[in-house]
Amino acid sequence: MCPLTKEPMVDPVSLVTGSCFERASITAWFAEGNTIDMRTKLISKWGVEKGYFWAIAGLAADGRQIVTCARAEAGNYLGFYGEEIPTKELCDRVAYYVHLCTLYWWLRPYGSAAILGGYDRDGPQLYMIETSGVAYRYFGAAVGKGSAKTEIEKLKLSQMTCREGVIAVAKIIYNVHDEAKDKAFELEMSWICDESKREHQRVPADLLAEAKWGMWVVLRRRIFRGS
Repeated sequence: MCPLTKEPMVDPVSLVTGSCFERASITAWFAEGNTIDMRTKLISKWGVEKGYFWAIAGLAADGRQIVTCARAEAGNYLGFYGEEIPTKELCDRVAYYVHLCTLYWWLRPYGSAAILGGYDRDGPQLYMIETSGVAYRYFGAAVGKGSAKTEIEKLKLSQMTCREGVIAVAKIIYNVHDEAKDKAFELEMSWICDESKREHQRVPADLLAEAKWGMWVVLRRRIFRGS
């Protein structure tokens, strides 16, 4: 039940304060200039849902716990300092939490690796947190197959636009996919850049279609080489 509309939620979203609302109603609430979560009376914004993104590989339950930790840290920082948490600070706090679970015998180490991306006053940033809690900043990163990492390292990402990067990454995703061993997949892509107003959004439909066309070209070339 949404606290604002008093009706069942169809598209729920959680704030950094832990409260859940219907997305349309809470969006309108903030659009009116409100900054207080009317349920908890705490300063609130979208938290990690809007200004950052997380990509998780590994155990789904552990991945959800990492995101929950990130939301809590973002909320604590916002409530104490009155501004959104910097991407590097968020990475360091979550990485410390993950690393803590490797230090004591009564805690189980995390079975998920995480990639964090954000766009703050220091510009666009990308970090990867290993299951050990070790975290580094990258121009491009991949979790899973080593061949994807190798292909990403070949790209001159610092010289590419975001649109060029989307198409290049789509080709890599499809190129490393082994149809004989891997499951079928549906390509979904999102980004944070100036074109998305520094907010986490899905890649525009026209660009996604162009990226899928590039994947189809890769597939056809692979078929012709095999024949």
